[in-house]
Amino acid sequence: MTVGDILDITREALWIIIKCSAPMLIVSLVVGLVISIFQTATSIQEQTLTFVPKILAVFLTIMICGSWLLENFRDFMVTLFSNFSKFVG
Repeated sequence: MTVGDILDITREALWIIIKCSAPMLIVSLVVGLVISIFQTATSIQEQTLTFVPKILAVFLTIMICGSWLLENFRDFMVTLFSNFSKFVG
């Protein structure tokens, strides 16, 4: 196993992490922005108001995108394990 192989695996793993976390992060960002605009418009300065809607929105996103997330992780692991003999020997 060469340094190039390790870098390729690391790069692919980081790309999978970024790709799979993006939907949750984007939804959390949008919900936070909408609630911040609502707080500004109504002059409500409660800091904890954003937590529950963000948690619910991220949970809903995980439920909707869950099969896609698992498919990406599964494909990465199948590729990694199918090349296991190349890495060890």
